[in-house]
Amino acid sequence: MSTCWDFSGHNVLVIGGTSGINLGIAQGFAQAGAKLGVVSRSQEKVDAAVNALSSHTEAIGFSADVRDYEAISACNRDFSERLGPIDVLVSGAAGNFPAPAAGMSVNGFKAVMDIDLLGTFHVLQSAYPFLKKPGSAVINISAPQAFQPMEMQAHVCAAKAGVDMLTRVLAMEWGCDGIRVNSIVPGPIAGTEGMARLAPTQKIQSAVTASVPLGRPGSKEDIAAAAMFLASPFASYITGAILPVDGGWSLGGVASLGDALKSAVSP
Repeated sequence: MSTCWDFSGHNVLVIGGTSGINLGIAQGFAQAGAKLGVVSRSQEKVDAAVNALSSHTEAIGFSADVRDYEAISACNRDFSERLGPIDVLVSGAAGNFPAPAAGMSVNGFKAVMDIDLLGTFHVLQSAYPFLKKPGSAVINISAPQAFQPMEMQAHVCAAKAGVDMLTRVLAMEWGCDGIRVNSIVPGPIAGTEGMARLAPTQKIQSAVTASVPLGRPGSKEDIAAAAMFLASPFASYITGAILPVDGGWSLGGVASLGDALKSAVSP
């Protein structure tokens, strides 16, 4: 990915940054000169991501679960001790699976809430002492389900709506410290685990693509570019924003995925 951004001298920590959209964001910042940290539950994925990112910049990694507050706190602290204060924090850990609300286990619902919503709170609150300076930026990775009801996605709708509201509240509370807090709402992004889970067949993928006004799925580079914009001085007066990066999908096409998922699991 070529980039016009320059993040030399900036420290960027990407939670969930070892695969998919989040790794794409980490790669974008790395290619723009930032020093990178990535966090994921899998040490194997952490090692692979750090190895890839190190070809562009100084990169370090940590294995931790966002559901474990103490473990995430240690990551934020260790990152800051090794590279310096956090300039940009990307919180992107997420869980998802299609299921009807009436047939979903309590543990399944709780798992998504714990990863998406509670995990986001853990990441942001524990990072606050290391972000507390003018110019810092927090970017949460949300989803269209936060504002678009979707069948088979009750757990994600509830969790991501909470993430977006948390974004807005912290933008208000942390603005006096000079910290900006925004959310990116990716649409259907090609080559990601999320797309594979929610559109597992060619038929569903084609239906989703046809429902995007721009007529194509997004790329990881599209999301990385939006993240770098929100972290840059060009967005210095933007906070509390929920930014769809979805080719217009959230204007009405999102519902098609819920219809397709419902159809796919119906007997």
